Amino acid sequence: MIIDDRYYDVIIVGTGAGGGTLTRKLAEAGKKILVLEQGEFTEKESSELVEVEIFKKEDYHAPETWYDSAGEPFKPQMSYCVGGNTKIYSGVLLRLRERDFEEVQHQDGISPEWPLKYQDFEPYYTEAEKLYRACGKAGDDPTEPPRSEDYPFPPVDRIPQIEEIGDRLSKYELHPAYLPIGIGDEGRTDAEDTGVSPAIRAGLDVTLKTSAKVVALHTNPSGREVKAVEAQIKGQSYLFMGHIVVVACGAINSAALLLRSANEKHPQGLANSSDLVGRNLMKQLMTVILQRSPQPNSGLFQRTMYVNDFYWGDKDFPYPMGHVQDSGGILQDVIFSESPPILSVAAKLMPGFSLKQLAKSSLGWWLQTEDLPDPNNRVSLSENKLHLNYTPNNLEAHDRLLYRWQEVLKATDKESLGIHPYGTVPIQVVAHQCGTCRFGEDPKSSVLDLNCRTHDVDNLYIVDSSFFPSSAAVSPALTVIANALRVAEHLIEQLN
Repeated sequence: MIIDDRYYDVIIVGTGAGGGTLTRKLAEAGKKILVLEQGEFTEKESSELVEVEIFKKEDYHAPETWYDSAGEPFKPQMSYCVGGNTKIYSGVLLRLRERDFEEVQHQDGISPEWPLKYQDFEPYYTEAEKLYRACGKAGDDPTEPPRSEDYPFPPVDRIPQIEEIGDRLSKYELHPAYLPIGIGDEGRTDAEDTGVSPAIRAGLDVTLKTSAKVVALHTNPSGREVKAVEAQIKGQSYLFMGHIVVVACGAINSAALLLRSANEKHPQGLANSSDLVGRNLMKQLMTVILQRSPQPNSGLFQRTMYVNDFYWGDKDFPYPMGHVQDSGGILQDVIFSESPPILSVAAKLMPGFSLKQLAKSSLGWWLQTEDLPDPNNRVSLSENKLHLNYTPNNLEAHDRLLYRWQEVLKATDKESLGIHPYGTVPIQVVAHQCGTCRFGEDPKSSVLDLNCRTHDVDNLYIVDSSFFPSSAAVSPALTVIANALRVAEHLIEQLN
């Protein structure tokens, strides 16, 4: 065991939307930061893909095996690298709707109220949009929450095929809106090129260790403080010490790390007196639908359109249904590569087309519906194997959204012959994971306090999507970034 001789202000585990953003803000405040990242820098980002590289699935799966509810093994679609899953995400930077922070009745149950409200996050949403260079246009979406400032950059131009579809949707009395996307000098902005790397290039006091898999957090004898972080780096064990420890491994891996760190004072796992660590896992219900492109496209373009007309339901279904957005170029959509049933159906509709030709002759739509927190949907460990015990819920709401969107496409798409193949993402797609360490004021019903510090351990924070009490139906990335900026302010006050 090698003991690092430096003592850090903050040790951050993970470099995704939460950890990468936190690193930059704390470093710019003059703090001494150690960042531990399990992966390395990537050679190529998903926004730089060409041809059919996206379907080389081994490139976009974690090098480990997880197990589903039936005990069947699978390789999770995750990115272990500097920047985390933001290196393979779509770049969508949507705010949760104002009502998403309130208690909402769904057909299958309750989406719980958040202990903080939209107005508490609004200043940080604005800061996050500036930092991640959000390109968007306000005012087209009836569900859009109030804003203190406009988007910092104008929206990304739509390709002609998408623009034409938008005109058709408007004539159908829907409200297609510009999808806010983070775009920088290197393509889509992410937590590496916006968070970690700028802090290092600026010469700030940031120590980044890659290929560093954190295996345990060790507490003092009372169990009230993390005294050391244990990591494996190229086969060697290291111990690192700091004043504050922040876990930001993603909702699944953050919960797993706390469970793996069980000790005499925390026999159920670190910070788990509530027995809620790992519980209430949510990952949204997601389906992709294909339609024939009005004209061939490159297969390599940004997402630019979303429709929220059914977000809170419609006249035939008075419960929330969800969110629709175009998939962008299929040859850059990492999640799409997990839906082979769509390809097989599309291939039958367009016989003789190669995979590349199919992609260039199609447009895709992602449908996202909120799944509800269920304590039985959880991350658990058995013989040190990670299990995702997850049963989807709120299924009728998602089926209703799928049916309504199929109706829309049939009414507005004159070239499809009424056929729109679709596929639901399988368990290995863990995009939009959240909720395994929810925040709240009561230690009996939450893992974290309102500043995302664990109730049970005084110097341990979690700054990723684990803190979500509900999943909403829009992409969670911007809320994770905004929350990291919010927590950073608190940590700076604590350290000063």
